[in-house]
Amino acid sequence: MADRTAEQGGDQTDLPPSVPLVLERAAARFAGREALVDGDLRLTFEGLLEQADQAARALLASGIQPGERVAIWAPNRAEWAIAALGTYRAGGVVVPLNTRFKGHEAAYILQRSGARLLFTVTDFLDTDYVELLRDHELPALGETIVMGGAVPGGCSGWQSFLGRGEAIDRSQVAERVRALGSDDVCDILFTSGTTGRPKGAMLTHGASIRAYDSWASVVGLREGDRYLIVNPFFHAFGLKAGILACLLKGATIIPHPVFDVPSLMRRVAQERVTMLPGPPAIYQTILDHPDLASYDLSTLRLAVTGAATVPVEMIRRMRDELTFTTIVTGYGLTEATGIATMCRHDDDPETIAHTAGRPIPGVEVKLVDERGRSVPIGEPGEVLVRGYNVMKGYLDDPEATAAAIDPDGWLRTGDIGVLDEQGNLRITDRLKDMFIVGGFNAYPAEIENIMMEHPSVAQVAVVGVPDHRLGEVGKAFVIPRPGAEIDPDALIGWCRERMANFKVPRSVEVVEAFPLNASGKVLKYELRDRSG
Repeated sequence: MADRTAEQGGDQTDLPPSVPLVLERAAARFAGREALVDGDLRLTFEGLLEQADQAARALLASGIQPGERVAIWAPNRAEWAIAALGTYRAGGVVVPLNTRFKGHEAAYILQRSGARLLFTVTDFLDTDYVELLRDHELPALGETIVMGGAVPGGCSGWQSFLGRGEAIDRSQVAERVRALGSDDVCDILFTSGTTGRPKGAMLTHGASIRAYDSWASVVGLREGDRYLIVNPFFHAFGLKAGILACLLKGATIIPHPVFDVPSLMRRVAQERVTMLPGPPAIYQTILDHPDLASYDLSTLRLAVTGAATVPVEMIRRMRDELTFTTIVTGYGLTEATGIATMCRHDDDPETIAHTAGRPIPGVEVKLVDERGRSVPIGEPGEVLVRGYNVMKGYLDDPEATAAAIDPDGWLRTGDIGVLDEQGNLRITDRLKDMFIVGGFNAYPAEIENIMMEHPSVAQVAVVGVPDHRLGEVGKAFVIPRPGAEIDPDALIGWCRERMANFKVPRSVEVVEAFPLNASGKVLKYELRDRSG
């Protein structure tokens, strides 16, 4: 029976029950070590705790109550981490927003989560996030704090926000921290589904800490490592495998706001970076860069990748040309706190490239057929995950929660995979048609729903097609309305104005009809095959 339970890892009995206590432990254990470096700002672990408490006191002064939601819509920067840690220490729940969202996408999550306060910026890549929300009704949102850029009327600046915390005694923050337990929700990460309506996965303190202590141990992250976090903080990869993992192991958080090879490589040299994770697109772009040899990459040691197909040759080149000694891949989904399986550092390149490894300690994986019966080793089946890492449920959506998690605690991932004799999982297909663009999940139903609003589009089918740099990108097959003509480039431009850039199809093919099965369902595998 294709059913695997992970080997048990090291002792995790001494782990703190909440993220705020992880930060306190880090301040005690690693004290004077650098915890966070961003431009001229250099904070020790003690200094980071002080900054987080200052933010927490300001949140209390702003009226944030335990369990209330605080949203963050900004690129990777020091204030992002401080705001999140401050929210945790105030007993609040962090709701991260994708920096690629358009206004209506962000507004939906702010409305759905009932976020009381928003941290954001007005100066990221010529985008003013406050302006994007200008015409949206957000009745629950009491205040917007601008962490970077000009502060519009009706908003507060970061420093003035922090200043209001002076009126709050530190003991009030300590009281909030003591009240937190391992089963309390620490953040709500929204993930789109096949219906196109994002759902908020409620993730807990205890599960996050245990999962990323295992993750960091498998990777080999250790005290003194310098971790360039390019993976976005709004994603579990940046928030939990980044900020939280650094706090657990005593590594330095070095936020990087955008993936730009020259700036990234300069920071590797300047900050003596040892840890650089990311989707395969990051490493492929670095390897293909014409000036790669001119950068000093000698400090790089650790790499973690996944979320897309990983070429074996890329793994070999990463070891030979980028000086990495440890490269691992993994598999996870937001509903499983972002992690379920991992390769181990001593796996061979073929295992790392072709599989997502074995379950992390304390987590089970099994594969089942359409009737829920376990399939034999080597046979494809839907991937089910069970363990402490499974989300508490979807926010205010018991029906969706019941559909995702069965009465025995198994989370249906919607992914099709195969297990080998060693228990390594290989993802082969996706029940939900999702494809992954440079590490970001793109859902055809969501994209199709938006494209159907175009006045010339009668029908649309979106599939993921291979891309050398990003792993996969979207391709849209479009049937025009009677009498209408569609210019593919113009339609792509129209999409860019209405959806996050990773969702925008990179190509559009105008067709007269779709291939259909006997029940009239579009045969997307035929469309993918047609695309080569």
